[in-house]
Amino acid sequence: MSTLLTLLDVRVDGAADGEVFTGQASGPAGKRAYGGLMAAQSLAAACRTVGDDRAPTNMHLQFLRGGDAGEAAEYRVQHVYDGRTASARRVESYEHGRMLTTATVSFATALAGPEHGLSAMPHDPEVLPCTGPPGPAPSLPLDEFDIRIADDGEGDEFVRRMWWRVTTDLPEDPLVHTLIAVYISDLYGIDPALAVHGHSMRSRSHRGGTTDSSIWFHRPVRAGEWNLLESRSPAAARGRGLITSSLLRADGAVAATMVQEGLVAERDPA
Repeated sequence: MSTLLTLLDVRVDGAADGEVFTGQASGPAGKRAYGGLMAAQSLAAACRTVGDDRAPTNMHLQFLRGGDAGEAAEYRVQHVYDGRTASARRVESYEHGRMLTTATVSFATALAGPEHGLSAMPHDPEVLPCTGPPGPAPSLPLDEFDIRIADDGEGDEFVRRMWWRVTTDLPEDPLVHTLIAVYISDLYGIDPALAVHGHSMRSRSHRGGTTDSSIWFHRPVRAGEWNLLESRSPAAARGRGLITSSLLRADGAVAATMVQEGLVAERDPA
């Protein structure tokens, strides 16, 4: 099994009462845990507690504390609601008894209705250079991803386009592909809020980190094919920046919509 799939495969904690799961650590020890992994493992744990007739429609997650990338996390799932066509779960993650994140996840069965959300692709990713992520990412199995970044504009017009696909074999399970989309979404996710002002997370000119993430799932995604995460920052104030993103499939269909809040505070003078 690939490293990526192993990280997303949360396991039932047989020693705990109720629905508790363990998510493997990504390493290296002593480094800050990757937020995208905690989000994906939270969603994976919630999905393990609902029937196959319903899929996630949205997830809202708050990052309360930073975790250690070398430590496994515990995910405790609470049943909030189960109806004929919809369910809701609350998921809390812990490391050595300290709460790291709290999330709510909604599920629903598919219903017939009007559809829209198609877009023209701004680039052919095959002609873009293989840039990799916009900065160091030691906690991610980058050898299993093809990532190509294309930044455009400046100031309020800045747009980050991150094309990505998984290069290893994946199962057909649609949930696995959704989990991967959530996993990769936090890769320097708040960078656009700093880029508006000519800065970046890589430069470490500001304190940065995701504080809140919400994602709405519209259509299935295929992680082994090209996907485009297109991100902008409409506002920043009080040391916090907001980022809005659309996840587009290779056919131009909008697969998901995301809103993230992140810390973009000036560093204290030494």
